[in-house]
Amino acid sequence: MQQGRRERGRFITLEGPDGAGKSSQADRLVSALRDAGSTVRQVREPGGTPLGEAVRELLMAAAPHDARSDALLFNAARATLVAEVIRPALERGEIVVCDRYADSTLAYQGHGGGLDVAELDRINAWSTGGLVPDLTILFDVPVEQGLARRAGGPRTGRTRFEDPAYHDAAFHERVRAGYRRMAAADPARWRVIDASRSPDRVAAELLALVTAWLEKDEAVPARA
Repeated sequence: MQQGRRERGRFITLEGPDGAGKSSQADRLVSALRDAGSTVRQVREPGGTPLGEAVRELLMAAAPHDARSDALLFNAARATLVAEVIRPALERGEIVVCDRYADSTLAYQGHGGGLDVAELDRINAWSTGGLVPDLTILFDVPVEQGLARRAGGPRTGRTRFEDPAYHDAAFHERVRAGYRRMAAADPARWRVIDASRSPDRVAAELLALVTAWLEKDEAVPARA
């Protein structure tokens, strides 16, 4: 798959509950796409800009935040990331692979935290200028398995979202259910991967899925 410089970019987001393995799979996907000749910009949420990284420290720290404050902070970081990094990369014709995006706010602060999903969707649209991913991949994993993976990983990588003092198993079940509902409601954009399997099997399916999608998407008219 030789992509090289494209006339228009492609925006791919990776979503999923805690412990689904998105971040490590993002690294593997980006490496494989670059090896195949694509120009890829890899970003994460929150982060990717000085403001985004500062917000990340606030959001991930083990300190109390309510869902509304979380949603606004995530969107402040998101607005800057879109304006300074994502849109310019897409305009240059690059493939952008983003570890979490606006759907995370709907899943975590909406379905998980109980905020109005439609209201959050409007906030997301305003902060991103209406930028919607071309392809979103949901890494689906049972809550118990995902949290066990995170608990068994390095302590430095854990966040308050995995701390049962702040977010219990019922919260994570709502997050997972929310993701699955979003994916079912928009099958044209979403693809679902069973992330309970070995990392190698997940990576192979992910690369095959994205490669096939990119090849098919070549015929889609350019982004307005």
